[in-house]
Amino acid sequence: MVVDDHAPSRMTAAALLSVEGYDVLEVDSGIKALNLVKKYEPDIILMDVMMPDMDGFEVCRRLKEDEHTRLTPLIFVTALHDKKSRIAGIDVGGDDFLTKPFDRLELSARVRSLINQKRLNEDLDHAEQVLFSIAKAVESRDPVTGDHCERLMMLGKDFGEYLNLSRMAVRDLMWGSYLHDIGKVAIPDAVLLKKDSFTLEDRQIMNQHVIIGERICQPLRTMQGVLPIIRHHHERWDGSGYPDGLRGNDIPMLAQVFQIIDIYDALMSERPYKVALSQAQTLKIMQEETDRGWRNPELMLQFQSFILNSPQHIKAS
Repeated sequence: MVVDDHAPSRMTAAALLSVEGYDVLEVDSGIKALNLVKKYEPDIILMDVMMPDMDGFEVCRRLKEDEHTRLTPLIFVTALHDKKSRIAGIDVGGDDFLTKPFDRLELSARVRSLINQKRLNEDLDHAEQVLFSIAKAVESRDPVTGDHCERLMMLGKDFGEYLNLSRMAVRDLMWGSYLHDIGKVAIPDAVLLKKDSFTLEDRQIMNQHVIIGERICQPLRTMQGVLPIIRHHHERWDGSGYPDGLRGNDIPMLAQVFQIIDIYDALMSERPYKVALSQAQTLKIMQEETDRGWRNPELMLQFQSFILNSPQHIKAS
């Protein structure tokens, strides 16, 4: 897709790309581009910056914020040479810059490179979606958990932002909410769904789910920030947890944060072996476990403050 309100420039780019064998859709405004991009799903967009109805920076920003178009590479094609404009283009998510009049070979090379990168990104995105589908299937095996993962995602996002964690750390918390128990896909139903007390052998089998989950997600580089959550969300502050018996701040910070929200949601939810507890009861039990040495006491204080001062999370006691 070539977007430019200046017809000669638009037609020149279209002609050069057509010679290279590309199917080219010409669009003369930013607003039209937004309306057409989902319909035609272009592999790449060449975007003019200076257009009357909506400039290219705003079009790019909207495309990159949309889950359906965020992976579509966008090249700004402009007569602007100043550094400020290039920085603005990068800030809104632009993938490259070409200056008018552009060289045919340079145009061809950059378009080809970004299309190849888009294919790789799509493959990676598909792999991530497979993992999330597996995690959802694991959750559906145990219907009593309900929308546990969905609730954890929202709680993780809110608590992470309350702690002023980085955007990537908040994302890892949200992904960890979905993927923390993915290793349970390898746990037999006889153990996973058992309603009686676990035997020592049952417990040993169940405890393997964190190691299995880490192995499942390890090949994807985008999951590296999630792996500590998956492996270590059952560690305890005093070293009595599993699988590695980590103690104190040797436990990765995101695993500590996730563990607290996971326990909070579990206590607040009804299960076959327990009733749903009130918020006051839940926080009391969590504090007792913290006093026993199981949780980071400073982080627990921050969580209590977050819950008691966040209207969307306050529940009747």
